[in-house]
Amino acid sequence: MNSTIEIPKTVKVELLKDAPNWENLLKLTLEHFNCSTGTLHFLDNDSLLQLQAQQGIPEFLIPKLSTIPIGKGMAGIAAERRKPVEMCNLQTDDSGVARPSAKDTKVEGSLAAPLMYNEKLYGTIGIAKPVPYDFTEAETNLLMKIGESISQKLNR
Repeated sequence: MNSTIEIPKTVKVELLKDAPNWENLLKLTLEHFNCSTGTLHFLDNDSLLQLQAQQGIPEFLIPKLSTIPIGKGMAGIAAERRKPVEMCNLQTDDSGVARPSAKDTKVEGSLAAPLMYNEKLYGTIGIAKPVPYDFTEAETNLLMKIGESISQKLNR
């Protein structure tokens, strides 16, 4: 990972805490990227992604995304590929990457990144905007860097 990428100070401060508030860390990350919706999943011992924090997800969808198998939906595919997965407009996507219920979030521009450290998967972080949007390479790299920092915290 490019060490010249600078994590936003507000996010860095949360990560320096002994026990980061994951909801707050996600909120600060979303604010930095000017996103309205996001999720943070951690990998459990059964290789399932378990929801740790969310922002802007409609209440009725929480059960559908509280546990995600590797390979299912944007988060699951990002985890499986160990690479970011981006969608300019989730509402019009027909690639099959996004699950049908994902359209109920009403988000469009979406980015899911694996939480990776030392080539080990720790989970995923997803951010989304309510408008069509192509995330830049710099934005994708920054989200990966934030994911790596979260993973280092989980690795302790």
